[in-house]
Amino acid sequence: MADADRLTLNLSSGGDVVIKLRSDLAPGHVERITNLTESGFYDGVTFHRVIPGFMAQGGDPTGTGTRGSDLPTLKAEFSSEPHVRGICSMARTPDPNSANSQFFICLDDATFLDKQYTVWGEVESGMEHVDALPVGEPPREPGKILKASIQRAS
Repeated sequence: MADADRLTLNLSSGGDVVIKLRSDLAPGHVERITNLTESGFYDGVTFHRVIPGFMAQGGDPTGTGTRGSDLPTLKAEFSSEPHVRGICSMARTPDPNSANSQFFICLDDATFLDKQYTVWGEVESGMEHVDALPVGEPPREPGKILKASIQRAS
């Protein structure tokens, strides 16, 4: 695969998380994440669900886990890419075609999610800042994305 675009999340837990966007696996989801990022949608959004040994979930503008963007839901783009530590995948309702803006970052291997959730990225650096997010469902003082930005591949 040619060099990929990168998503950088500057987290309140201490620094930047750089995520390689996997448009080879999920072109529609990567396009959505990119568009939302470039519109400023993710800036200030919290991680409303952080479960140690499992995952950190964010992307809901209300911080409740019940909302998404005003854009239509996405058709699933499931792949055989395993849900292992550092994988970024879309959250959804029980409807496989309901992903919108919420996503999660695997804190540990969660291969029981394989082929059921759309993998759209993988953390390249800064995983320690994801590990440092306050835990809870929701955390008492949730960690947040201070600024999200896209770096285009040259």
